[in-house]
Amino acid sequence: MDAERLIGVSRHALAGSAEALDVIAEACQAQALAQAIGHRLALSGPQELRGEARELGEAGGRGCGPPDQPGLCLGGTRAGQLSGVRDLRGALTGLGELLGEVGIALVAVACATDEEGLYWQCIEAIDAADESSDRVGGMLRRLSAREREGGRRFEGAG
Repeated sequence: MDAERLIGVSRHALAGSAEALDVIAEACQAQALAQAIGHRLALSGPQELRGEARELGEAGGRGCGPPDQPGLCLGGTRAGQLSGVRDLRGALTGLGELLGEVGIALVAVACATDEEGLYWQCIEAIDAADESSDRVGGMLRRLSAREREGGRRFEGAG
């Protein structure tokens, strides 16, 4: 499944998450997707983005350590369905939006809980989503600068 479609599915699932553990599970899904997109772009994306893409892949792997509740991502992650990144700018923009929404949802969970473990799990996930979002923002800035200089758009990574 293309990156933009997976991002859309993840945004829809996050929007439908009513329980704290559902939000945390969707945060894990988003981080796994950031990791997969980062790894894909590090291997076959534009040369100018490969370093930051590698950092995105590493950042995506943080923030969703073993949750207190087993089975949050029991069926595996949606990221395993990633088949490619056709529209690089669209995918990075969508991923940045998803990560921002994840951060907002996690703040709401952290503010509403009295459970210390859940609170700190949210804080770690917020930090990870923020770091991934920073990497995505850097890649988008690099894309914009390159397009201004050369007047061309980057193709995605299949």
